[in-house]
Amino acid sequence: MPRRKVGQAPAREGRVTRRRPWLLGALLLVASCALLALGAAIGSTGIDSLRAVRQDPVAWQIVWDIRLPRTAGAWVCGALLGLAGAVAQGLFRNPLAEPYLLGSASGASLGTALALLVAGQSPAAAMAGDWLIQLGVTGAAFVGAVIAVLLTLALARGAQHTLRLLLGGVIVGVVLGAAKDLVTLAAPRILEAMQGFTLGSTAFLGWQAVALMAAVLLGCLIVSLLLAPVLDGLALGEATATSLGLALPTLRAALVAVLALCTATAVAHAGLIAFVGLAAPHLVRPLVRSTHAALLILSAGMGGLLLMASDLLARGLFAPLELPVGVLTALLGGGYLLWLMHRRGARR
Repeated sequence: MPRRKVGQAPAREGRVTRRRPWLLGALLLVASCALLALGAAIGSTGIDSLRAVRQDPVAWQIVWDIRLPRTAGAWVCGALLGLAGAVAQGLFRNPLAEPYLLGSASGASLGTALALLVAGQSPAAAMAGDWLIQLGVTGAAFVGAVIAVLLTLALARGAQHTLRLLLGGVIVGVVLGAAKDLVTLAAPRILEAMQGFTLGSTAFLGWQAVALMAAVLLGCLIVSLLLAPVLDGLALGEATATSLGLALPTLRAALVAVLALCTATAVAHAGLIAFVGLAAPHLVRPLVRSTHAALLILSAGMGGLLLMASDLLARGLFAPLELPVGVLTALLGGGYLLWLMHRRGARR
């Protein structure tokens, strides 16, 4: 048998390793397109035939104006959370880091509660009525999430120390969460709407929301890819990253900005979606070994696929009844992480 050359096997292994991220990306794209078509067919009565729906103008308007933007919006929202989760885990060098660490969830909840209180509307009118009211609630959630992150940065005296950031995020989250509880106690009529926001929902996503989230996703993805070498350097330790000539304080602040913008945009439009940002990078890492550049892209795609699949299950499992999508993401993502912990513990 012919002998192998010394460098032949590693070169072949390197080629396979470089191709695997592209293969996973292609699989995620195909699966997302398939679920998008399935989402257009799932209605309150189950799965409809799209060919028959196109012959009915009213049914086709429902598909185009309600089902498609909701399904596409679920993917974009999940992609934002998946990207934010990958950035958070790389920034804090902690596999348990998730997008809500900096207090953005509590800030968005407080902003939503204040907007509902000021609007003086019933929950149904606030969430599905006048589009100006709905826009105000969304904007208040976004502003609240951004203010919470700014408070965390002020409390931590910048983004130089990750431990201070984590502690600051915990403190801000607890304080703003308590403030939100005080608002809901003062105005019990908004409890139902706040519960819907806390459990998460994609039911009110339209094409304008999809376009806005997609623009934010594209911008944050470009910036995060430019900053991917910083995450690679931080994975080797702060001393090593500094020795490589990286300006860590400035670059870390830019990563925090990406994390905050992704999280605030997703939470403002769909409420608090649990475990997507935490589970998406963990689903990607066992499948590919690559730098953070590919990990960020694949985590965004995996997060979009996970939230889209959860949204379809929420709509179709007990149709015409609908489950909160945040409950399903918590069950799916939490169940996977528990299984992963059990699997790693058994190996040890």
